[in-house]
Amino acid sequence: MLSANYSGKSLEAGLDEAGRGCLAGPVVAAAVILPPDYHHGLLNDSKQLTKLQREMLREEICKEAVCWAIGEVSHEEIDQINILNASFLAMHKALDQLKQVPEFLIIDGNRFKQYPNIEHACIVKGDGKYYSIAAASVLAKTFRDDLMSNLSQEYPYYGWEHNYGYPTKKHRQAIQEHGSSPFHRLTFRLLPDQIEIF
Repeated sequence: MLSANYSGKSLEAGLDEAGRGCLAGPVVAAAVILPPDYHHGLLNDSKQLTKLQREMLREEICKEAVCWAIGEVSHEEIDQINILNASFLAMHKALDQLKQVPEFLIIDGNRFKQYPNIEHACIVKGDGKYYSIAAASVLAKTFRDDLMSNLSQEYPYYGWEHNYGYPTKKHRQAIQEHGSSPFHRLTFRLLPDQIEIF
């Protein structure tokens, strides 16, 4: 059973991102403020849910949340500032767009770049502990999966409608055969024998 609140403040935003380990596409973050007494029997870390469950929960989260927002940082910017900084930036972009200013932030993971004037706590595996972080994980993943599925129509070789840019065997075989696309992260290790550039 997940918890509804960490800080005791009613406007507490949960944050999570999707796509950090991908070879292509943006990193996407979501920020979600849920009602203080919110609970849901199914909501959990998005990786523990089926695609159908995530889609169903996305609709409910968008409807029931006090407010929510998505932030996105492109593959080009990831290559310029690195994936960790890009993840923080995506979270900040999501926070910038929230219709209400949070009183406190809870972030999935162990690191975060301070957002101006709002206290925060980093919670390892927070998407399996707090509803608002789990909700953010669902929104970030479903938004990003849709984006990569749409891109796969333009670049069908890579199987993005199934792997969403993650480094699967088929994805890497396609890079080997067809080269990288304009949406690949060039500072990432696209092929196993390639040296990573930082």
